[in-house]
Amino acid sequence: MGILTWIIFGLLAGAIAKMIMPGNQGGGWLITIILGIIGAFLGGAIGVYILHWGDVTSFWNPRSWILAIGGALIVLWIYGMATKKS
Repeated sequence: MGILTWIIFGLLAGAIAKMIMPGNQGGGWLITIILGIIGAFLGGAIGVYILHWGDVTSFWNPRSWILAIGGALIVLWIYGMATKKS
């Protein structure tokens, strides 16, 4: 259930991260959703292996939302820096 939950969180976290960090990262909403899914996996891994908060398993757990959105923000920021035109 953990991986499926990360994917669902990622879909929503990507949209929320885009609202929190607007800008010209490019790629549109599809890329944002994909980056949100990657970010949710990253946030879940940070929660499990670094913070020891446990797995992202509950949709209503505030920690799960913090991890998913935080991971999506990190990935979205990295993607924005990588695709930034100088």
